[in-house]
Amino acid sequence: MPLAIFALTIAAYAIGTTEFVIVGLLPTVATDLHITLSLAGLIVSVYALGVTFGAPILTALTGKIERKPLLLGLMTLFVIGNTIAALSPSYEMLLVARVIAAFAHGVFFSVGATIAADLVPENRRASAIAMMFMGLTVAIVTGVPIGTYIGQIYGWRATFWAVAALGVIAFVAIAALLPNTLKKAPPASILDQLRVLGSGRLLIVFAMTALGYGGTFVAFTFLAPILQDVTGFSQSSVSLILVLYGIAIAAGNIGGGKIANRNPAKALVGLFLAQAIVLLVFSFTAVSPVPTLITLAALGFLSFANVPGLQLYVVQLAKEHRPGAVDVASALNIAAFNLGIAIGAWLGGLVVESPLGLASTPWIGAILVAVALLLTIWSGALDRRAAPSLRVA
Repeated sequence: MPLAIFALTIAAYAIGTTEFVIVGLLPTVATDLHITLSLAGLIVSVYALGVTFGAPILTALTGKIERKPLLLGLMTLFVIGNTIAALSPSYEMLLVARVIAAFAHGVFFSVGATIAADLVPENRRASAIAMMFMGLTVAIVTGVPIGTYIGQIYGWRATFWAVAALGVIAFVAIAALLPNTLKKAPPASILDQLRVLGSGRLLIVFAMTALGYGGTFVAFTFLAPILQDVTGFSQSSVSLILVLYGIAIAAGNIGGGKIANRNPAKALVGLFLAQAIVLLVFSFTAVSPVPTLITLAALGFLSFANVPGLQLYVVQLAKEHRPGAVDVASALNIAAFNLGIAIGAWLGGLVVESPLGLASTPWIGAILVAVALLLTIWSGALDRRAAPSLRVA
């Protein structure tokens, strides 16, 4: 792999860390800023909404900018966002900082995959894209628990200073290693995106993505307070448990890709069913340390195992229903993932503030995943109904 790919991997690592590290810091942030846990959970929702709506719009608006200056600008925006977060004197300012960082996140992953593919021969493009996204996976395994540990020892602002420093390293790596002559893909206009949203078949899959992926975030957003207040783990143990969860996520990402290769719709039925069951079980095991660890390992595997299948399924259906906008459909599915995070975190906050309480977030998340399961079964039935007519044609 060319060294330029590793510059993109470093940037993906920094971005992945800032997105998910807040999960481990929620109790610390809530205490320091004198806000409720549900308000702290909105920090996750606001970031995810920034990615959801910022990515497609800003990608369309920045389509004519040369790729390397665009990436350098995005990392500058990322550093600014995390620096403002580190300096935030109030909850409101922290929300603004998170939106700024989210805008950089959305556009980076929209254009980064295309750049990674162009840096290598055609037969190595998938490996190049996987290498870039490895930064995101490694961030979940290492960046989030390390960032959580830093925040618990030195305060949550120290974590954002550390993430801003990662952004500076990524900026330097991109400036030094990325070639100046990168090809620009034809920019996808907002009109192209609206055409994709006009496909009922693709809208079903976008809903599957948002509900199936987002269901886990009803509980995952509040995982640190669940582990401390419900299970009884010490604050210092949370960062170690997040390592276990991150390893399970990485395994799920790889395993989910293999499971979904042949028939993604069929694979997603099994994955969503298992995910809903494990979330339901977590409602009962959360009160006991050892069963909690076992359940979290299973939940970590399943919560990201559906990602490759959902993305592959969208591409397959886009080739059939919107063949001129496959890349746009893929990008909008990324937006659907983040919309799911926003919905899950927001709903989790409502549950935490309700009489149901913190311990009920897993089974509420299971309901969302169950709806995604029903949509997947429906979508598979539509595929089978369309298959005979396709063979005749």
